[in-house]
Amino acid sequence: MTVGRVGLVVHGGRSEAVEAARVVRAWCEEYAVPCTDIDVWNEGERHSAHEEVEAAGDPDLIVTLGGDGTFLRGARLAAQNDALVLGVDLGRVGFLTEVSAAGVRAALDAVREERLAIDSRMLLTLRASRRLEVPADMEAWVKYGRGPLLPPPQVRPDCEVDAEWGIALNVTALNDIVLEKLARDRQVSVGVYISGRLLASYSADALLVATPTGSTAYSFAAGGPVVSPRAEALVFTPVAPHMAFDRSVVTAPDEPVGLRVLERSGPAAVSIDGQLRGVLGPGDWIGVYAAPRRLRAARLGPMDFYGRLRERMNLTDAPAAVADGSPAPLWSVTSPPPGDLAHLSFLTTADGPPPLR
Repeated sequence: MTVGRVGLVVHGGRSEAVEAARVVRAWCEEYAVPCTDIDVWNEGERHSAHEEVEAAGDPDLIVTLGGDGTFLRGARLAAQNDALVLGVDLGRVGFLTEVSAAGVRAALDAVREERLAIDSRMLLTLRASRRLEVPADMEAWVKYGRGPLLPPPQVRPDCEVDAEWGIALNVTALNDIVLEKLARDRQVSVGVYISGRLLASYSADALLVATPTGSTAYSFAAGGPVVSPRAEALVFTPVAPHMAFDRSVVTAPDEPVGLRVLERSGPAAVSIDGQLRGVLGPGDWIGVYAAPRRLRAARLGPMDFYGRLRERMNLTDAPAAVADGSPAPLWSVTSPPPGDLAHLSFLTTADGPPPLR
């Protein structure tokens, strides 16, 4: 692809991220590509994704240098502008970033020379019974130690407001949208609806809706399933529910999940990719949907999601299985697949270039 402008999102608290940023700037200078740092903490307050990408000159490639949290910041910006995002891995347990700091220059060369694949990742958006806001008396307490909060989501002017469907908010989530309790001693009570039909009323610490990408984040920690990031689905997971049914429910992408705060519930916070964006009270609701737009993420080699799962989650083999011997490869990775398996993409790309790590 022709790289016209690069936006740089850097985890400034890590020296290796700062050093990798110098490499990116040097590459941009060599190829006369404008490069702008996108500082979400600029001027002591947080800005909307639209304001940030506009101030950066609408970059068509956003490079993130940090862990998954930094990547999520960059993804929010990239989705706003339909830009390509390249994640440089400087985290510890992440699944989102693509290349190591040592491979950042080679990765930029690969993007410029179109030696890359583009992953199209599902995003979430929402409608709500009212606009999301954080009460003024709560803001100072909530942001303590976190820095300024993101501004409240704006209403999308291109969408009609409907009494039954609510108002469409300019929200983009790559991982999850979470409704969670605010008081330690009081759970939230929430009616959960799938495709408009009541599934159950829950009393829980939190209820979350995740994308397949987000299935290895909060949903996984709450006992949810691991879902391939290539899948198309929404994953609903209750967190510490006071009921016998505590399982996740995986829905089709056109089956939205509605969450209504019940009459005697405590207040509920709405978090989007880990960022508090509003507080709801009894009678308020949100509907979580697969967004019409997608995230475009650069990938430099074959996806090895399950290898990374084994590595990052420290998966170990059962002692009894190890005693039976080491497993041999199930399928050859040196010869083309037979005709009846040729439609399986993981086999047809197995002999592609190795990831840059």
